[in-house]
Amino acid sequence: MAATEFGLIDRIAAAFARPDPARAPLGIGDDAALLRLKPGHELVLSTDTLNAGVHFFADVPPADLGHKALAVNLSDLAAMGAEPLGFTLALSLPAIDADWCAALIAGMAATAAAHGIALVGGDTTRGPLSLTVTVLGELPTGQALRRDRARPGDVVAVSGRLGDAAGALRALLASEPTDPALLQALQRPEPRLALGRALRGLAHAAVDVSDGLLADLGHIARASGVVARVDSMRLPVSAVLKAARPADWADCALAGGDDYELCVTLPPAHWTEAQARAEALGVPLTRIGECRAPSAGESPGVWLDGAPAPVRRGWDHFGGSE
Repeated sequence: MAATEFGLIDRIAAAFARPDPARAPLGIGDDAALLRLKPGHELVLSTDTLNAGVHFFADVPPADLGHKALAVNLSDLAAMGAEPLGFTLALSLPAIDADWCAALIAGMAATAAAHGIALVGGDTTRGPLSLTVTVLGELPTGQALRRDRARPGDVVAVSGRLGDAAGALRALLASEPTDPALLQALQRPEPRLALGRALRGLAHAAVDVSDGLLADLGHIARASGVVARVDSMRLPVSAVLKAARPADWADCALAGGDDYELCVTLPPAHWTEAQARAEALGVPLTRIGECRAPSAGESPGVWLDGAPAPVRRGWDHFGGSE
């Protein structure tokens, strides 16, 4: 790889499959990309920036970083029930390290191929290490899984396991040994795209768990005007996490973040079908609670084990955690 910006761009372009011309008639190489939606579909768009020292350790394996930068954005599409269409990458580097860049690109390209999404544009510049990915998806008009559609009586459920990534992060921050399974959850999250699409027409509301279950379910509760009740004994938590973090595994699962699992609400009548669809995809879906209407004078939010949970809105980059 030539240590120039244009050499880097050529390497990036060569690593990714060419977009389907029927869906992206104009991609990398022009001033902007052109995308074509299927008839009767809406565009879904999400952007995330990952900065060294804020979102990832500087020594993270570059292939893992490439995977995660794309995967966390794809998780947003999953939460909407969308199908991936294309993505852009804005990459800032202090200098071009050919081997490091090659591994980063390979990690991202493998994830793109696995989920059938094409790179359609982006930017490269010199500066502090940072990656900004914008993903574009589509779904049938009116079928988006939104945060403001939960209803009293809905089942609350989550996919996969909670807390493994937070367990790994806490160990790394404390310079403690990190279980490989927990580290895998932190560095290689799997976006639940197929599950999100499978739950269209069954789920009322959905969110991806990036800031912790209490924070993200709280977004649904407040947007929908409901109280979401959670039973901590039902949380899907791995034996590995409990063994590695005996003192704080529950807090990892409830507030740790970085899980990128789906939290959904759906009518009880749809629960059995939702479980069956998740099982067919090989993804556990666990019922952890239900929604109810707020009592007189009560604010929407999350209750944990029969009492109001602390209000958590997630990480504030200018004010710290809340």
